[in-house]
Amino acid sequence: MQLATIDYRAQDGAKQFVDSLRNTGFGVLSNHPIEQELVETIYAQWQDFFNSDAKQAFLFKAETHDGFFPAEVSETAKGNSVKDIKEYYHVYPWGRIPDALRENILKYYHQANALAAELLSWVEAYTPEDIAANYSMALPKMIEDSQKTLLRILHYPPLSGDEELGAIRAAAHEDINLLTVLPAANEPGLQVKSKQGEWLDVPSDFGNIIINTGDMLQEASAGYFPSTTHRVINPEGADRSRSRISLPLFLHPKPEVVLSERYTADSYLMERLRELGLI
Repeated sequence: MQLATIDYRAQDGAKQFVDSLRNTGFGVLSNHPIEQELVETIYAQWQDFFNSDAKQAFLFKAETHDGFFPAEVSETAKGNSVKDIKEYYHVYPWGRIPDALRENILKYYHQANALAAELLSWVEAYTPEDIAANYSMALPKMIEDSQKTLLRILHYPPLSGDEELGAIRAAAHEDINLLTVLPAANEPGLQVKSKQGEWLDVPSDFGNIIINTGDMLQEASAGYFPSTTHRVINPEGADRSRSRISLPLFLHPKPEVVLSERYTADSYLMERLRELGLI
């Protein structure tokens, strides 16, 4: 399986994108509307933040899950016993954000959210009728006025050599939400697992944007759109001394949205957060 890069502005770009999600769980877009200069500025600003002690003033609140999550409380991927090598910050428009970082990160949040909503409408348009019959409402309606969509600023610190045996930057996992939108990170390392069980590198050309299907869309589509397993591997050689920043936006429905006979969006999210050890 080779992950092709799709031109967002191509005449058949929407169909190519949805076909890619259906076949691989991922779509990689070029020529998209996210401002590259804005992304570069955010990478630099938040690298400085993670390198400083200022982050300690924004420790996450267990009841709201906004703010800074240090490495010692970061996620352990489902099915794993070793924590990922990462720290991160959760941004919601209603949550706490350092004043000096607020303008750019919220600008990016709204750009990425608008793109994610458009891509979800593409998924809706190219869902076969028998599969769409499973949706409790149109997909774009699921996210209308949602306060749950999360922007996570991830920092994978340089490797020291003292990491716990078996620990990697992000162990193999699937995302919880409907779609994840991710600008290519400032360092490579993202891999996706093919249907044949091979780990394949996701194109990390700076300027691409990477989208993957989450578990909630898989649940709502009765498995038609697969939530693909992916990971971030540790760098080798001299690259071990470099940080990696990434900006995944996790597109979430409103809590009351019915995903299937088994789950609402809220019950699904709570189950997964318990599995991850975050609640």
